[in-house]
Amino acid sequence: MNSDKALIKRIKSIEQRNAKVSLDKQWEVSWTRKIAIIVLTYIVVLIYLFVIGNNNPWINAIVPPTGFFLSTLAIGRLREAWQNNVN
Repeated sequence: MNSDKALIKRIKSIEQRNAKVSLDKQWEVSWTRKIAIIVLTYIVVLIYLFVIGNNNPWINAIVPPTGFFLSTLAIGRLREAWQNNVN
């Protein structure tokens, strides 16, 4: 009887961990995360460009977030190609 309870407890623990891992995976590929990174990167670079006295900080701060955004588009295809070659 004790082993049954221990087994049930262990299964519930694994299911909880799997649910957390699944949620983490969803976050990693979510547009909310990507947009947050883009916006925060823009703000940080903008502040830096103002501090160093850049002539066009509003425009120049667009470069790093744009690079990140384009990389998120390309990385999905790269991952698919890698997965196809690994299997």
